[in-house]
Amino acid sequence: MTKPDPNASATAPGSPATTVVRQTLLVLGASGDLAGRLLLPGLGRLVASGAVPGLRLIGSSKEDWDDERWRSRVADAFATVGADGAAESEVIRETRYVPADVTREEDLRLLLRDCSGPLVIFFALPPMVTARSAAALARIGVPPGTRLMLEKPFGVDRISARSLNELLSTLVPENQVHRIDHFLGKSTVLNLLGLRFANRIFEPVLNSAHVACVDIVFDESLGLESRAGYYDGAGALVDMVQSHLLQVLALLAMEPPPTLAAEEVRGRKAQVLRATRLWQDDPVAASRRARYAAGEVDGRRLPDYAAEPGVDPARGTETLAEIVLTVDNWRWAGVPFRLRSGKALAAVRKEAVITFKQPARVPAGLTGYEQPDRLRIGFGPDQLGLDLNVNGPGNPYDLDQVQLTADFGPGELPAYGEVLRGAFEGDPTLSVRGDVAEECWRIVEPVLAAWKAGAVPLREYPAGSSGPADSLIGPVSG
Repeated sequence: MTKPDPNASATAPGSPATTVVRQTLLVLGASGDLAGRLLLPGLGRLVASGAVPGLRLIGSSKEDWDDERWRSRVADAFATVGADGAAESEVIRETRYVPADVTREEDLRLLLRDCSGPLVIFFALPPMVTARSAAALARIGVPPGTRLMLEKPFGVDRISARSLNELLSTLVPENQVHRIDHFLGKSTVLNLLGLRFANRIFEPVLNSAHVACVDIVFDESLGLESRAGYYDGAGALVDMVQSHLLQVLALLAMEPPPTLAAEEVRGRKAQVLRATRLWQDDPVAASRRARYAAGEVDGRRLPDYAAEPGVDPARGTETLAEIVLTVDNWRWAGVPFRLRSGKALAAVRKEAVITFKQPARVPAGLTGYEQPDRLRIGFGPDQLGLDLNVNGPGNPYDLDQVQLTADFGPGELPAYGEVLRGAFEGDPTLSVRGDVAEECWRIVEPVLAAWKAGAVPLREYPAGSSGPADSLIGPVSG
């Protein structure tokens, strides 16, 4: 995907003066885990790329930090990605930290007074705090041209998402709201566009006539990892499926856009998600939930999830969620899309798998073709795989399945660097449109209601296992 020239704001070489437009990034919730673990390393790589010359960084949260402690945090985060050049050092040297309650108008006025040039405000805050902070900003206003970056989950349900959308519309225009999903910044996810629409051998067969099912899976071996403060209130369905995996579904299933302009791509994704609903409209049959019990993963002993520090067992938070969806349009009608995300599992599996239907008829005499053809798009490692049945060694009529693989080249930037660049350059391609955020909540609402009512039991699986025995997604060989 072609990116705008990051230096386009500067005057041309040879002109009387070269002026760089200095932007400000204001991080609300700067002391939290998100900022230190993901946002700041991504920013470091972006600054190192030269895409945001002269950036001014301001951090703010309730913690009574001083500038030096904040600078140390920024420096440590930049160091994790090798961002230690002159530009990065300048950002670290000049960054400031301002203690503030970001839900109070008076504190926000003081923060905005410190910002200069085009402003990007990043809400590294829980959903309810984000809503209260945005409401306070709406009462005092923001500088013209301000862009807002909001982390997922966007709201806590469809009603709160719609309310937040309405609130943000009073602050800035929709194309200046970047509801970021760092999954959309992964180079492999972006490569889905090229894979689908620039290869004639795939596009004609990506429909219900040829596809048996589509699986989008994000299984990890990590457990809670001290994130109870956020995760225990969200769970796997909201944390991963409602946000990241539905965005991958939209890219896999959308119709070809005429161009890669932001609104063309986002419009096609919105069409898909509007057509997406639960398989047979049955949240009990089409969903599973479970949480890990004590076990061993990669030589590490994990306790029961319910015994992890900060967890409230009464919440019944799931660490594994599965749902089966259908995209009710001409291309995909009748094809199950099976989405799953789980923690503390034996095998790391991060991929989308398109399983094709078996041939209508195979000549008599050929054997060993029981496994279907599959197209695999891996999100870690970033890899493309194609499973095919071919003649194996020995008897030429006895087929074996082989996998052809190709590695995706690494992206220029990490995922958070990509979504940050989109906000700095005013390009919303990698952000989630307001109506799409609401549609994602609409899709999972029946599941959340069924789970809350106890209609779907909360199963357990030992940490280090493959998950519950009655999984909706069977094991895939190869």
